[in-house]
Amino acid sequence: MRTTARMLSRGLSTRLRTAGAIALTCLALAACTGEQFQKGYILPPGALEQIPIGASQDQVLIVMGTPSTVATLDGEVFYYISQRAERPVAFMNQKMVDQRVIAVYFDKNRQVRRLANYGLKDGKIFDFVSRTTPTSGQELSYLTPLFKLLSFN
Repeated sequence: MRTTARMLSRGLSTRLRTAGAIALTCLALAACTGEQFQKGYILPPGALEQIPIGASQDQVLIVMGTPSTVATLDGEVFYYISQRAERPVAFMNQKMVDQRVIAVYFDKNRQVRRLANYGLKDGKIFDFVSRTTPTSGQELSYLTPLFKLLSFN
């Protein structure tokens, strides 16, 4: 009877050690799961909807905050730049998932003339608000270097 109890005790002990080893392995693997990285401006939910055409520059600053950069293209333009990258497993290289440039165009009276949310679609700069690709000109010549700058990790 005592030998049976010892055998059961050893079997239970072995199972507990095996379960512990499996749990430790799962924890170690969980630590290696994917990560997401957000760089630059994080667009607050519903922020673009709070900026109607004709809104003042001060209202834009209150809703959106300080721009990443400012340019003067037939009036002033605020650019909010962001980049999102991820890596599936720790210690691997990051892969760019999304990069955006939100542009708020102002007229001479410092009121919103137009909003644009630029990103890359099929390798080309694309405005997700108007669903158009900018044509050549001052605007495109300013956006292209911004996207090239963002693409370096």
